[in-house]
Amino acid sequence: MDQMGKFVADAVLGIDTLWGGDVMCPSGTGRFIADSWFSDEPLPAAYTTAAAAKVRAGGGVSGKSMDREAVMEYLSQVNLPAAIAGIRAEAGKLERLRSQYLLGLADCLATMWDLAMEILGKGDPVPYVRCVESVTNRPPEPSQPQARRERVAELLGRAGYSSSGADGVLGAVDAWRRDRVVPMASVRAFGAAVIAQLDHLSAVNLLPYLPKELSAVPRANIEFLPIKDAWFSGSMNYIGRARKADGSPKYEATYEINASLQISFPEFQHLVSHEVVPGHVTTFAYLQDLYFRGRAGFEATVLTMNTRAATLFEGIANNAVLMAHGVTEVEQLPDEDLQIGVLLALLQDDAKNQSSYLTWGEERKRDEVAAILRRDFLVTEERADKLSGAWGRHPLLGRMYLPAYRSGTERVAELRRLHPAERILPAIYGCSGLVDIRTVDNVLKG
Repeated sequence: MDQMGKFVADAVLGIDTLWGGDVMCPSGTGRFIADSWFSDEPLPAAYTTAAAAKVRAGGGVSGKSMDREAVMEYLSQVNLPAAIAGIRAEAGKLERLRSQYLLGLADCLATMWDLAMEILGKGDPVPYVRCVESVTNRPPEPSQPQARRERVAELLGRAGYSSSGADGVLGAVDAWRRDRVVPMASVRAFGAAVIAQLDHLSAVNLLPYLPKELSAVPRANIEFLPIKDAWFSGSMNYIGRARKADGSPKYEATYEINASLQISFPEFQHLVSHEVVPGHVTTFAYLQDLYFRGRAGFEATVLTMNTRAATLFEGIANNAVLMAHGVTEVEQLPDEDLQIGVLLALLQDDAKNQSSYLTWGEERKRDEVAAILRRDFLVTEERADKLSGAWGRHPLLGRMYLPAYRSGTERVAELRRLHPAERILPAIYGCSGLVDIRTVDNVLKG
């Protein structure tokens, strides 16, 4: 590992540890900021130092049982500001695309550091505008759900679910969902069927535009695992540490899905495209292959939430079902039930942004936010509760990650309309170099 890799490893896993994450945990219940570690490099001091395990055990700076003494001990052992500064210094020695990616990563890590210091009472409050701009490259703004909600009502009416009743479009959506609910007891079977369909569509509508070397990479080596009482709806855990006899990766991942999740089959189709193929699992597998073949730097192996790269990845994932079908607009999808499911999924990500904006931008109360998300964005009661509570009020996720979904989705959709598939698809999947929501423009202009 070169000096840049050492700085990246310490900075990313240090910030991850500080917030209670454990990248080596196979479950999403133990992971947090660092999404992957598949380089086969030794874990850095930021992960292995004596106090790190105690910090993780207490849930980090935002944990209900934060061990403040362990946190302060950890900060005396690992100099995270120096690691972040090291990324910036080393980035100046590199070619432009990689340099700008790493500078963006450093900016986001610095914001996460300052948010941690705010919680510890060792720094000033971090402005909400800075949190959102650092991760999305855009200022915060409220979501505008009207057009999607009206289109859902129109499609529901054609499917026999009138929104003219006392409960309006929300009542029609709830009835539609009840008639199409996915039984969690059979989620593995449903998942396998949907993965097979999407993988076939991706072979037809994605692979022809990518370098031929990626055709041998499995796009969906994943296992579905229902779990109970999770604070998230689902967690894609990219592992990537299994190897074949020749030393090449197996590109394996798991997807833990909340056993209490209420989801219709069309929404489930969008979920699988988002999390698996051609969304997150495919994206991570391609980047691992690029790293394995020496086409991507070490930073591609420690992919990180709350960054501009994560905003791009969420944008890819939310456009994944459209890419699989070879279209750019929801109304071009071949089935109106699927169109409803995709629109409801997009409204849910609009709701994530709105939860962040109302909670941190306008300081609204949780109950008020939950009611708005349910009424205006047509999310389930379970989603409204999670997005207004555990997610929306989290001092890091609420201020940085929730806006990333909507922002990334809109930008990737815009780029797909502007550029032909043979240009945009290789660019967003990292075939011309690892990019984020900002630096992807540099590849497309080159």
